[in-house]
Amino acid sequence: MFLCRLGARRQVGLLLRNGPSVAKFQALFKIDSFPHGDTMDDAFSKLDPDQGQEVVCGLMEKLIRKKVLYAERVLDKYFVIAMDGSGTLTFSDRHCSHCLTATHNGKTLYFHKVLEAKLVTPSGFAFSIMTEFIENPGENPSKQDCELKAFYRLAERLKQRFPRLPILLSLDGLFAGGPTFEVCRKSGWQYMIVLKDHDMPSVNQEFEVLSKLLPQNRFFCRSVKGADVSQCFRWVEDISYVDTDRRQHSLSVIECLETKPDEKGVMKTTKFKWVTRLPISAKTVAHLANNGGRIRWKVENEGFNVQKNGGYGLEHAYTSNSTSAKIFYFLLQIAHMVAQLLGHGSLLRNVIPAGFGSAKNLAFRLLEAWRNARLTAADMQALISRRFQIRLDLDSS
Repeated sequence: MFLCRLGARRQVGLLLRNGPSVAKFQALFKIDSFPHGDTMDDAFSKLDPDQGQEVVCGLMEKLIRKKVLYAERVLDKYFVIAMDGSGTLTFSDRHCSHCLTATHNGKTLYFHKVLEAKLVTPSGFAFSIMTEFIENPGENPSKQDCELKAFYRLAERLKQRFPRLPILLSLDGLFAGGPTFEVCRKSGWQYMIVLKDHDMPSVNQEFEVLSKLLPQNRFFCRSVKGADVSQCFRWVEDISYVDTDRRQHSLSVIECLETKPDEKGVMKTTKFKWVTRLPISAKTVAHLANNGGRIRWKVENEGFNVQKNGGYGLEHAYTSNSTSAKIFYFLLQIAHMVAQLLGHGSLLRNVIPAGFGSAKNLAFRLLEAWRNARLTAADMQALISRRFQIRLDLDSS
């Protein structure tokens, strides 16, 4: 359903429960019929969401252990994990006891959110590695759940599940502060966190003063994508910061001024700034800024936006059962992972070198092949038993 971008459980019955589709399903899974959407919902309501999460984690662990993504690491060491929150479901009436609520102009909305930890790469991958559901413990909580609370839960779970993974967290300005720095220090993680001009005043002030005294901490470059895009960097290391709990931190700040033409061809300069504790030099500053800091946007663009508007139906209510909803969510993340690997994999590119034109076209072809290609049980077994290797083809993507 998710790989073929069907968008609803109803489409399973209309498009997949007849013809060659059923025969292939029988050959692969040794059962008599293709399950109905209602059957899926009923089965999922009896599952443990933690096991669904573990499937997602296990798939990511396989990619990491097989060194599939080693070339995508920052400083040849750190995997960039971007964390960001997003709404998934919105209702005019209470959906379940865990709904978050917001009241505007006397009207109350009930909604669900998630905080996602996605492994993001410069080539455009955005793989879910772990999810924290932002939800209330009951209908009338004294305080609602939020992204910050979810972050601490997610960070603890991520460290427990991947204790030795070298991580660089890429976060927005909401997380800039002592508690996040302390979590990263205890976990042994690095970070690139957006620093806004009005946040952490002492750090911003010291950066402005010291950067004028360190003219050697400058670097200018033009983007490899076009000479019209230029970036000017400046940085300051070892800025002392004491948080509200009197913990002392040694921080570094990177500023990037990027100049490029807008839609009308007028040159426009945009400022980006991050706080980190990584050592910085002229050789590493652009790499850290672009592949550790700005790459955070991929969790929104290649992640949530694709899942909401690219046919996966992230904001569609596939079920009214809160447990089933989590299972559907994890299956969506798995499908998105598989689709990205399919789109970048050498297997399909060798067969269709001209490509598909878009990810939706790939999903359409997959749907039509599944529905109409007639394969016997012997054909299916021959395909499954054949040994082959798939390599990522990122340059031509």
